Parts: sequence; C-alpha cells; structure tokens
Amino acid sequence: MGSEGFYQEFEVFSKRSDTSPLQYQFSLLAPNSEIALIMAQENFMRREPVADIWVVKRSDIRKMNMEEKQTLQRLDNKEYRNTKGYGYLKKKWRQYEQGMLDEKEILSWGEEKKSENG
Repeated sequence: MGSEGFYQEFEVFSKRSDTSPLQYQFSLLAPNSEIALIMAQENFMRREPVADIWVVKRSDIRKMNMEEKQTLQRLDNKEYRNTKGYGYLKKKWRQYEQGMLDEKEILSWGEEKKSENG
C-alpha cells in the first residue's frame, strides 16, 4: 500500500445548523475519506444533532511554519483599537452621572432658599 500505512488520520468538523460556524470536533483513523465520514456520522448519532459534518485528511491541512507565524505579530502599537481597553468607561460614566446629580441637587437647594425668601 505504500509507506503511509492502511489507516490515515482525519480531522472532523461539524456545524450545528446551516448558518452556524464550522467547529473542530475530533480526530479519527480510517482507511479513506468515505469510511471516515461514516465513522464521524456514527459518532454524532450518539452526541448532539448536527446539520453538516466535514472530514479532512490531516496531511491535506496546511498550517503555518514558524517563520510564517512571525508575520502575524503586530508591528505597531494600536491597542487602543481593542475594545477590552474601554471596560473602565461604565464606572467613569456612573461617577460622572453621580456628580451631575449632586450638582443639580446643590443648585436646587439655592432655588428653594430663593422661593422661601421671596
């Protein structure tokens, strides 16, 4: 059969519905893609329902090497674009609103004294 052996490694992906994203599930060994799909279907019959199953031979998946991974690193410092940096705004807004309420209350006290004296 060759140096590969009888069984090949397959990666199984599934979708819960037609509109949901594809999710990685598990790996399995099978002699070919048809048998791999049948084995994946059998596995899902015992699990949650799915709308679609994909099987991909692991050797057909191309991943990045170390040199290519380095190209993913950001060259500039633009962390201000990340929304995680704005978590403090809710607290600041609450403090601002509380300050506004206190200021309005203080101003209203002055108006009450004018109406008492007038």
